[in-house]
Amino acid sequence: MSVTTTKGDTTNNQDTKANTISEASTPTRYDRAALWEHPDRFYHRHIGPSAQEIQGLLETCGFETLDQLVDTAVPAGIRMKDSLNLPEPATEAQALAELRSMASKNRVFRSFIGAGYSDCITPGVIQRNILENPGWYTQYTPYQPEIAQGRLEGLLNFQTMVTDFTGLEIANASLLDEPTAAAEAMTMCFGLKGNETKQKILVASGCHPQTIEVIKTRAAPLNVEVEVANPATAELDSSIFAVLLQYPDTRGKVADYSTIVEKVHANDGLVIVATDLLALTLLTPPGEWGADVAVGNSQRFGVPLGFGGPHAAFFATRDAFKRRLPGRLVGVSKDVSGRPALRLALQTREQHIRRDRATSNICTAQVLLAVIASMYAVYHGPDGLKAIATRLLYFTRLLAAGLRRLGYELVTEPAFDTFQIRLRNMTSAEIAKIAEGHQINLRCVDDQTIGIALDETTTESDLNRLFQIFNGDKAPDFAARDLADEVSVEVSEPFARKSSFLTESVFNRYHSETEMLRYIRRLESRDLSLTTSMIPLGSCTMKLNAAAEMFPVTWPEFNRLHPFAPLNQAEGYLELFKQLESWLVELTGLEAVSLQPNAGSQGEYAGLLAIHAYHRNRGEGHRNVCLIPTSAHGTNPASAVMAGLRVVAVACDDQGNIDLSDLREKAETHRDNLAALMVTYPSTHGVFEETIQSICQIVHDSGGQVFMDGANMNAQVGLCRPGDMGADVCHLNLHKTFCIPHGGGGPGM
Repeated sequence: MSVTTTKGDTTNNQDTKANTISEASTPTRYDRAALWEHPDRFYHRHIGPSAQEIQGLLETCGFETLDQLVDTAVPAGIRMKDSLNLPEPATEAQALAELRSMASKNRVFRSFIGAGYSDCITPGVIQRNILENPGWYTQYTPYQPEIAQGRLEGLLNFQTMVTDFTGLEIANASLLDEPTAAAEAMTMCFGLKGNETKQKILVASGCHPQTIEVIKTRAAPLNVEVEVANPATAELDSSIFAVLLQYPDTRGKVADYSTIVEKVHANDGLVIVATDLLALTLLTPPGEWGADVAVGNSQRFGVPLGFGGPHAAFFATRDAFKRRLPGRLVGVSKDVSGRPALRLALQTREQHIRRDRATSNICTAQVLLAVIASMYAVYHGPDGLKAIATRLLYFTRLLAAGLRRLGYELVTEPAFDTFQIRLRNMTSAEIAKIAEGHQINLRCVDDQTIGIALDETTTESDLNRLFQIFNGDKAPDFAARDLADEVSVEVSEPFARKSSFLTESVFNRYHSETEMLRYIRRLESRDLSLTTSMIPLGSCTMKLNAAAEMFPVTWPEFNRLHPFAPLNQAEGYLELFKQLESWLVELTGLEAVSLQPNAGSQGEYAGLLAIHAYHRNRGEGHRNVCLIPTSAHGTNPASAVMAGLRVVAVACDDQGNIDLSDLREKAETHRDNLAALMVTYPSTHGVFEETIQSICQIVHDSGGQVFMDGANMNAQVGLCRPGDMGADVCHLNLHKTFCIPHGGGGPGM
């Protein structure tokens, strides 16, 4: 809104001053068109530099206007000719109202589906002071330990928690999700044991289905053979470099794997176990019965379901394998005064050194969510966690006893929180229909089998409703309390845990909310976040996420949906996805968007697989060379190798720009096998290279595709688009360009 005011005399007495202020505040001419819009626009509050700071920048750079600066920085040939076809901008209040409307279309049922995802209770002291606190969710990656001691302690607690529960010697500071962690374990084991005659991984059929699918996808580019079978009956010969087991498995069963472990080790293979941290408070840790790697998800430790993520996964292994560990490792060191201090002892940032020989392409970690999970363990302590697990086991066995009384056959005995039953006179669809009337979701395994998984939030009332559902929607002649004498909470041998866990003082001191609050605040004070100052580090665009952008994260309509809930319960989410996809298509100038990759590293990997599929579909599946500038981010060559490509480096000139003559030479040399070029734009040194269209054309002329690393997409939005300059595939880091919080290590979206 444009306003012209009258300047009054401010030299008189107080009354005169008051009159002057009143007169000066009264507009004498209005831009009537602007009055239709609310004056408090988003950018007024969230564009960091002030008008004076922008003017100082322009004077320093020798420009009069921002438009002149942009015209000089961005090549004219790639500038957008038309404005973006996007809706009018909304105020924060309008955006929240629209999100509320979407959220209302989601229906939050009680989901007893399981399969690696459980509803849980986020303690209020953790939700309020970590998840909703910009002092925790705005930090940058902890590359400078002196300004990251608080979150490094939270991550050290996470590592300690994981090693204690799994019975292994070393754990990283989180990964992206359980299937990805399992795939990383496969890759590590293949690097350790794989050879020309050892190319197979045996995946137990009892693993969660999403894990099996990700393993298959990640194995293909490595030429790893995946066999999905029952490990108890499969042939465990010397062609197997690793076996992946689930403990408890997706059906809720636990098995004695000691014989399998002996056979695999005898043939020089390794054993990976996907497991459940809460179950390990009661069950023998995998490390104690021979597992070499343990992976899983820490979601049920206070992290909301969120329709599937983001969640922090874990990865634990033996100390002998620490140099192969993906992700990050927090270590205890000493500062210059000899006092204990924390640092990243190992980090996947070593990609910048190892590049195509890196152990993994994952360059970030779920720091914020790993901290939440570790604080959940700190708050409850070993006794509290065991009490939660014991109650859960008790309720599961009560439910099983009641269903037996109703005449159902148990396919699997409940070893912890999950079991399956065989139906009698009804189909799974008929039971699911009754359950829907009670706003309950069950897992329909097949037409005659249903799986049930309870969780921390399960109540006595839930049990009685489940009895009614399986009794044809009629209340049975008993209730949950009537079954109390029929069940025990004892864990049979050899599965009962005997070893202690979480013995460190940090897990045994902060069990009142007051103590926990002070501990969280103390750690927060040891960190530099955007609540304190700007963070002049790294390539990740750091911004103080608007509070309005963070509110919906904790709305139950968004964060309590199970990822396998029926889609008719997620209509708000589907609308949100469709809207976001269409906007990203417009912003990138490309034709389709996938929201599936859960980090920049996975976006790179998915994009390269799409390019490989394109070539294969054209009968050119032999194309396997990936050109990568020497200036590229370390994840680029690591991703290319993971995708089964051979990396060929392209030189850069003295200013860091791609050397066109070297690119032409390499593209011509590898013309018959060129699959892709990976290019970051603007480049990693912040420049819009003038030759980007020529770069793309050279690659296309040689039969290759262009993958554009969208890490710096924030500099393109509204000015130029990857698709218009010749890119075929692009990934976006939403925490850099849009509004997902970094939280010390990036998002899972």
